[in-house]
Amino acid sequence: MGENCIFAKGYNFRFNKQLKIMKRISTLCSAFLLTLTLFAQGWKANYGGVMLQGFYWDSFQDTKWTNLESQAKEFSGIFDLVWIPQSAQARNLTSMGYDDYYWFSNYNSSFGSEAELISMIKTFKNNGIGTIADVVINHRATNTNWFDFPTETYNNVTYTMTSRDVAKNDDNWAASAEATKQGLQLGDNVDTGDDWPGMRDLDHTSLNVQNTVKAYLHMLKEKFGYIGFRYDMVKGYNGSYTALYNNDAKPEFSVGEYWDGDFTKVKNWVESTKSNGVPTSAAFDFPIRYTVRDAVNNGNWAAFDGSGFAKDPAWARYAVTFVENHDTEKRNSNAYPDPIYKDTLAANAYIMAMPGTPCVFLKHYQAYKSDIKNMISVRKLMGITNQSAYARYGVNASDYYAFTTTGSNGKQMLTVLGPAKTYVQSPRWEKLTGGYHWAYYVEKSNSDLVWASHASGNYDGEQKVTLTSVTDKTNAQIVYTTDGSDPTANSAKATNGQQITVPVGTMVLKVGLLVDGVVKNIITRNYNIIDFKPYDIKVYVNADDADALWDSAKMTANAPTINYWFWGGTHATAKGSWPGDAVTTTETVNGKKWFVKSFEITNTTDAVNFVFSVGTGTPQTVDIKDIKETSFISILADKEDKNYKVDVKTIPSGIDNVKIEHPANNDPYYYTLFGQSIAKPTQAGIYIHKGKKIIVK
Repeated sequence: MGENCIFAKGYNFRFNKQLKIMKRISTLCSAFLLTLTLFAQGWKANYGGVMLQGFYWDSFQDTKWTNLESQAKEFSGIFDLVWIPQSAQARNLTSMGYDDYYWFSNYNSSFGSEAELISMIKTFKNNGIGTIADVVINHRATNTNWFDFPTETYNNVTYTMTSRDVAKNDDNWAASAEATKQGLQLGDNVDTGDDWPGMRDLDHTSLNVQNTVKAYLHMLKEKFGYIGFRYDMVKGYNGSYTALYNNDAKPEFSVGEYWDGDFTKVKNWVESTKSNGVPTSAAFDFPIRYTVRDAVNNGNWAAFDGSGFAKDPAWARYAVTFVENHDTEKRNSNAYPDPIYKDTLAANAYIMAMPGTPCVFLKHYQAYKSDIKNMISVRKLMGITNQSAYARYGVNASDYYAFTTTGSNGKQMLTVLGPAKTYVQSPRWEKLTGGYHWAYYVEKSNSDLVWASHASGNYDGEQKVTLTSVTDKTNAQIVYTTDGSDPTANSAKATNGQQITVPVGTMVLKVGLLVDGVVKNIITRNYNIIDFKPYDIKVYVNADDADALWDSAKMTANAPTINYWFWGGTHATAKGSWPGDAVTTTETVNGKKWFVKSFEITNTTDAVNFVFSVGTGTPQTVDIKDIKETSFISILADKEDKNYKVDVKTIPSGIDNVKIEHPANNDPYYYTLFGQSIAKPTQAGIYIHKGKKIIVK
């Protein structure tokens, strides 16, 4: 009996121990499955971030990795994600990356070097910004014939693709005919999505393709630090492969370019990416984009009530909203994909107040930086997320559209779009900010919010910032500080709508609302005010070069001339179409004749880009970019891609009366060519000092 009792106790002990182990294993398995499920979610729930598309078509200057990296602090607090172009070297030396050739081995692209790319992504991360990779895996370019893919090695593993990795019906079976000529064989299966001519459509049923894509995505995360993927042309292969790749790579964010305005088709694609019953990817909200385009282009503001992926509460989490991208924009006078050509601000104000995750087009941000930063600041102040509730407000008409959005903080915002000026008259609402054909209002009741009219960032010249309170409490007061400290009951006070001056230099402005002795809902603005003054530059093109290389008789039958095609910043040709404006004005400098045109540089980021040509556009020079100071351009006989190379100098050889100083001969009043005053030059360059041009070596 006793032995049995001892045995029973021992058995019971072992049983309980095994039970605990089983429970622990069960818990670990549940946690593991939960982790997989969380990774399978293609976009975060209740996400309040905003994405920037950091490029446009041929944005080789603005999208340089070094250029984007230099703006990291400016982006911080505004943009949470930046989507950049496919970042490896493509088949063409100058390329936006969609003719993708290298995947693993060559990251010296049209936008910069591999080291610069890694540095940019790291700097973004240090400033709270995640980088989204453009993943082009529907198709892949070859080198000199139809099937010569590169052989690449990464982490001691060699990856190569062959004709067997190409969809059987690629290029409407033209690839199959070519393979037969070469004695090769394509994949066993037809394309699982739409055919795309021009490059080889990959057969995603191929295990080699799958394993190569998986390794590629892991490399993007682990080597470069990307946190998410934007999948190009997902119509080209079944959505189940997006699930396969995301389950393996586990990106934080995934969004597919399913280019279709049909809500049901976009929804069906997101559903096709499901794993364990949940989507593994979001999608760009093309339905809402076309709703916005038709409303503003046709001037029918009630049409904003049209369809949109973000409008469905069941799918808003997976909607990445936008109003323009590199494919839809107007690229030139001969290409009109389907652009939004007016009321760009109202269009952006709409998506910024809606559920979904807004993606801002770089050109729009550059053109309307202050307005768009204010829109994003309001969105974040109100706590609007990709799953916020929205509702149409009142009965809309052709001259306005209004709707409310409820943020995660429970506060309600009213957005009014259109030319109607007197729509909001109720004392229930306080206007926070607005612009041409758009305005944001906030409900006063239980809000107790404050607002500063200028978002954080860089500004040219002294600024007047308006402070606004949103409250229904009559004893509330605005309090603020300008030294970075939190405002208290004893801090400086302002009335609703009062302006304060932000001088040249840096300032940390903090504003709160004082209610019953307590300061509530403090906001922070970080300002960098640059002492910039607009200045004029001249661009000279050597007339003798043009005459010798191009023959002035071809340029015009009447008089020597040259055509300027220019763009960038605040500048555009008067003619508005290629090959631009004919310039006949000449000046003689250093004994040489130059065609000359003047431009005003209006702000610190302003610049002009050029192509010079004869009146027909052919022959022409290569692109000459980022001109911010008076420049002398000589046309060379050498060519690049059939276009004439140039030599750009800020001072032509032989110009006299240029004084050269060393930094040791410092003076407190030096000015850069961008109008900024500095106490002492620390870098080589050209400065203005006592009315003279100074070259610092």
